[in-house]
Amino acid sequence: MNVTAKDLLDAGVHFGHQTKRWNPRSKPYVFDHRQGITIIDLGKTHEQLSKAYTFIEDTVANGGNVLFVGTKRQAQEIIREAATSTNMPYCVDRWLGGTLTNFTTVKKSIAKFKKYQQWETSGELLKFSSKEGAAIKREMTRMQKNFAGIVEMAELPSAMFVIDASHEEIAVAEAGRCKIPCIGLVDTNSDPTKLSHPIPGNDDAVKSIRIIVETIVQAVQSGLSQRDSRRISRGQADLKAASAAVAAAAGATDVDLSKIELPPDAVPLVEGEVDAPVVVKKKPAARKKVAAPKE
Repeated sequence: MNVTAKDLLDAGVHFGHQTKRWNPRSKPYVFDHRQGITIIDLGKTHEQLSKAYTFIEDTVANGGNVLFVGTKRQAQEIIREAATSTNMPYCVDRWLGGTLTNFTTVKKSIAKFKKYQQWETSGELLKFSSKEGAAIKREMTRMQKNFAGIVEMAELPSAMFVIDASHEEIAVAEAGRCKIPCIGLVDTNSDPTKLSHPIPGNDDAVKSIRIIVETIVQAVQSGLSQRDSRRISRGQADLKAASAAVAAAAGATDVDLSKIELPPDAVPLVEGEVDAPVVVKKKPAARKKVAAPKE
């Protein structure tokens, strides 16, 4: 991780909410209250950010995916860019209730959305009447807004990263019910105990959000590179094992045929002969002689 406490200070991560709006459960991460503003302890912010970095790096390296969530106006574009650059699922427009807890139904809706897209591409949508086509297009517009970032999410994510745990309260609650680790930027008006890896900091300023998100993106990219290197090394190990097995099998089949004893009744096959099955002709059954009747 290349970010230092000085970088966090320059980005304004230490500015919290007004004193009257602070959450008492954020007290362990508060440095002081000055002029009605809560000041966040950047030493603890850097420590928590380092822990989150290590956790995400290990999760991605082991084959997991991270769901990026940020529906507030300041974070939407930053989260979209970060998730797109790392090929991870994201949600920036609206958190659809049940995305995690009712993922089976959500997958069916995503499959329906893909089917509509296929119809539109192949021109099959033009076969419907104008009324039906307009209804399908309206539904596609709604689905595009809800499922744009999770269309390729085939299973529940291994971890979730959120901006402003208070604003994404439903998403955090669903992650807790599904036992999905949750990493998030938490201001002094939020409850950090609801997240497995809280990062105390200013979740309203664009600079503060960007520096935290860029650090998480670095962790994801590092995990992806480790995953690729492990996959290559695993493939090389499998190739060596397969080559050794083939060599062992070749050594086992290298037999001196001159030392094999044939049974005495074995008939040698002349070159050019076809080893056809022998057909045994059955003798016709002898008829019984019937004595002629006496006159």
